[in-house]
Amino acid sequence: MARNKVQFQKGISLTQFLKAYGTEEQCFDALCQWRWPNGFCCPHCGHDKHCNLAYRKLKQCNRCRRQTSITSRTIFDSTKLPLTTWFLGIFLITQDKKGISSMELARHLGLSYNAAWRMKQKLMQVMMERDQQYKLSGFIELDDAYLGGEHTGCKPGRGAKGKTPFVAAVETTKDRRPTRIKLSIIKGFRSSEISTWSKKHLCSGSMVISDGLACFNAVTEANCVHDKIVCGGGRASVEEPEFYWVNTVLGNLKSALRSTYHAIRPKYAQRYLAEFQYRFNRRFDLSALIPRLFFSLRTPPMPERLLKIGLV
Repeated sequence: MARNKVQFQKGISLTQFLKAYGTEEQCFDALCQWRWPNGFCCPHCGHDKHCNLAYRKLKQCNRCRRQTSITSRTIFDSTKLPLTTWFLGIFLITQDKKGISSMELARHLGLSYNAAWRMKQKLMQVMMERDQQYKLSGFIELDDAYLGGEHTGCKPGRGAKGKTPFVAAVETTKDRRPTRIKLSIIKGFRSSEISTWSKKHLCSGSMVISDGLACFNAVTEANCVHDKIVCGGGRASVEEPEFYWVNTVLGNLKSALRSTYHAIRPKYAQRYLAEFQYRFNRRFDLSALIPRLFFSLRTPPMPERLLKIGLV
């Protein structure tokens, strides 16, 4: 039986990672290269000539004499952690197929839980903002889903108390192979919500297939073609071949969340979905996940007070 090339790719081993980013100097040089791939450019005046200070990790512009930290105006802004700790945290988060909890991250890195939580939330914020730039196109499988289990004595299924609704969409090729996904928290499965979501995340002219949920008809407002298959609930909907990949993605997502986290608070749920989505959309080259994420670390600073506001 042939092996799945994506599933069995080598990625980057811990030994390779430590060889490339095992010291503070290596991490500093790599971060400089990723932040300024064409050479240093002063963020204050735009001048490209600078000098490195001898006793501090700062670059000083030769024109305006302003000093710039390698971590300023990035997600690392004001961090007190060594770059080696950040790099290792990024390695653990990106290379684990099912993700890693803040508690486990704290144990691996020797940090307090709060420090590990801030690190993970900041990196998931970067992943979320990066993928918001892309839209799905072509043939798209669409389904409704929920985070959270049923509570005793409460209404089951759609509309159940304490559940967080989200849209799951999978872009596939002409030969029905999955390429990218979108997992988006919404306020509810209403036409207005689906219309807004479609205009933001789907390209005009896409072919969208969904079940019989009426609100999905709103994808046509984003100039998409809509085809619906009424397949009922339960096993019939899961076994419907037209929804094979979206059901597979949802199954893998829920399995990963259950095995990694004890619970996910609704106001942070979009970040956890974004983490799974980010790794899935870049699964074809695991070894490039680390440099690709660092390229996105120019996300504006996120102090703890903003992290705790949440996204809903």
